[in-house]
Amino acid sequence: MHDESEDHQAEDHQAHGRTGSEADDRSDGGLRERLVRVGVELVNAEGAQALSLREIARRAGVSHGAPRRYFPTHLELLSAIARQGFTELAARVAAEDEETSAPRERIELLARVYLDYTGTRRGMYELMFRHDLLESGSLGLRETSLPLFARLTELVGRVRPGAADPAVLAGALWANLHGIAQLWHWGSLQLATGGDDPAPLLAAALDAHLGPAGQAS
Repeated sequence: MHDESEDHQAEDHQAHGRTGSEADDRSDGGLRERLVRVGVELVNAEGAQALSLREIARRAGVSHGAPRRYFPTHLELLSAIARQGFTELAARVAAEDEETSAPRERIELLARVYLDYTGTRRGMYELMFRHDLLESGSLGLRETSLPLFARLTELVGRVRPGAADPAVLAGALWANLHGIAQLWHWGSLQLATGGDDPAPLLAAALDAHLGPAGQAS
């Protein structure tokens, strides 16, 4: 009796023969990790639109069916790639954030890191906030942003201790940053304001949500 799994194994073996070996997979952390790594490199270089399952598999040196052993759907692979974006963003914030600084200074730093990330990792940023990935409860992508948001909420609560709900205020500020990032990328804010630097917009957003800098809480 013909076993279809043998065809898949043979196909994968041929692909490995062209670019590497199963031993290579073990040494570099496994095929699953390699697929995600290739996807991260691809989205950073060519944008989210380049992330077809076939192209990721081709660059990983395996058959187009091989990724489904680890990611049953294309969305699950994309979600795994997007998680790496949230991990990188959190790492950038952690590397810059100094707990000895004043809460408002830390919020401003977090906001600047966020806006810088949206500009330097445009493809990844777009993938991280794709509605079809975020809206799928089974993928769990939405939850990966919660630790960073919790940090923002805690800092907002310290700057505005009288705020009824720091999470709502933090959410409004985050939405404002997201809007600046998107509209700046599209060129709309430059056209509307005549400016070529988003820094004044960031300062205005912080003042609007936290009060003027230097103002006593």
